[in-house]
Amino acid sequence: MKSSKKKCIFNWSGGKDSALALYHCLQNPELDIKYLVTTINDAVDRISMHGVRTGLLIKQAESIGIPLYQIRLPEMPGMEAYDNAMRHHLEHFRSEGITLSIFGDIFLEDLKKYRDDRLAEIGMTGIYPLWKRDTHELINEFFDLGFGTVIACTQERLERIVGKEITPELILSLPDDVDVCGENGEFHTFAFKGPIFSSEIKYKTGVKVFKEYQAPQNADDSCVSDTSKKLSGFWYCDLISA
Repeated sequence: MKSSKKKCIFNWSGGKDSALALYHCLQNPELDIKYLVTTINDAVDRISMHGVRTGLLIKQAESIGIPLYQIRLPEMPGMEAYDNAMRHHLEHFRSEGITLSIFGDIFLEDLKKYRDDRLAEIGMTGIYPLWKRDTHELINEFFDLGFGTVIACTQERLERIVGKEITPELILSLPDDVDVCGENGEFHTFAFKGPIFSSEIKYKTGVKVFKEYQAPQNADDSCVSDTSKKLSGFWYCDLISA
């Protein structure tokens, strides 16, 4: 008998919003998630923008139990190169009968439009389980469900929190203009435990480094360069498998 489930890919960053969005999707019996899809900075073998080692990403996927699909890109591809690469992979998914692409975005309208426009070009549709939900509500749900996450990188001004696990106390200590889910790019995280994982991903923190990049365009904020924009600085904490 032919399955009535809808074939999906899940765009997995490894962070807390991805983890919470995936949790909700796994409760939906109509969705059949075929792959966790992650863009990788091929030059350093780490998750694009987040800077998390691919080895830890692989451990996440193994613990979740969904096949990992890596899209390997240059460190800072131009917009055209990025679009061409993503289209190639999306066409591959479409050839497998996959029609839905799931994201953990919350309120960035330009980014959602970009994603939806690119998907529509090949006959796919985006799903956004967390869309327009209050971010304070989301972070509290994340805690209540027993998730754990560590801050892998931050904007320059938030150096003090890089490498720290997110707790209710840390959230209360954030400046008023910082979104509590980091939805404006203030910080990115690595989820290491919670109800989507069969076992906790053990890690330890390593060195902190500071890097500057050209500020990205409104595509995937993880990897696209735009030389017309000013430099943007980020602190990274190396996370090492323990």
